Amino acid sequence: MTKKTNAKKTTRKPAAKATPKAAAKKAPAMLASAARAEGAAKTKRAVAAKGDASAAPANKRTAKPKEPTSAPKRISALDAAAQVLAASTEPMRAKDLIAAMAEQGLWSSPSGKTPEATLYAAMIREIAAKGSDARFRKIERGLFAAGATRKGS
Repeated sequence: MTKKTNAKKTTRKPAAKATPKAAAKKAPAMLASAARAEGAAKTKRAVAAKGDASAAPANKRTAKPKEPTSAPKRISALDAAAQVLAASTEPMRAKDLIAAMAEQGLWSSPSGKTPEATLYAAMIREIAAKGSDARFRKIERGLFAAGATRKGS
């Protein structure tokens, strides 16, 4: 018995001769660092060209000065709370401060759900940041009074 072999015969094509046109088409890819350097050089040339052109008078637009608005600037919740506490003789809670500020027309919440929590946190942050120079003093848990008044103000 004879065995059949499934070996395929391959035929090689002769290698094409390298022509100058083929060599020109297959230029090696530029390295990333070289591309960055080339881009930087182009940018420098463009900036230098702009610098030369800037010697000529340019039509620059200037911003118009803003006209003052007639509406007074809205007071912050902390500023309003400081005013209410300065006028008060007793310490107050944040919830009571919010009610007093709205009653006096100093500040009202712009549709916030928990303005007392926001005010409480802001007063605690100010006390922590400024220490004895803060506009508020924490008497006990949840109670605040006006801070020490500064001389000269």
